[in-house]
Amino acid sequence: MDVGEAMIVAGIGCRKNVAADAVLAAIDRALEDHGRSRQDLSALATGSIKKDEMAIAATAERLRLPLVLVEQAELETPRTITHSPKAVAATGVGSLSEAAALSAAGPESRLLGPRIILNDVACAIATSGDAS
Repeated sequence: MDVGEAMIVAGIGCRKNVAADAVLAAIDRALEDHGRSRQDLSALATGSIKKDEMAIAATAERLRLPLVLVEQAELETPRTITHSPKAVAATGVGSLSEAAALSAAGPESRLLGPRIILNDVACAIATSGDAS
């Protein structure tokens, strides 16, 4: 991806050991809620804390998309819409999915709406550039 290129990023947060099908279902639901499809996605993103979560990596591979692992310091953004005490306890941020999507999509990115949660997986969609 070129710097400055318009992007649509699905940020993912999940409980440990979820199934890849659950990750994919959450992505599909979030995309559908915003009138988008899998073909619109530029990347998946999650926090580096989830680097060993095989379902997220498997889903990125299945969709043939890059997986952006966002470092903790980059996740700490005030731009998230939701704030979950459980998420803060587990990941250090109010919404891992929202923060990862925003960070991966770039400094001028914005969320299309709050994250959705489906089957222990949270997914948020962020856009940047002309991908509004």
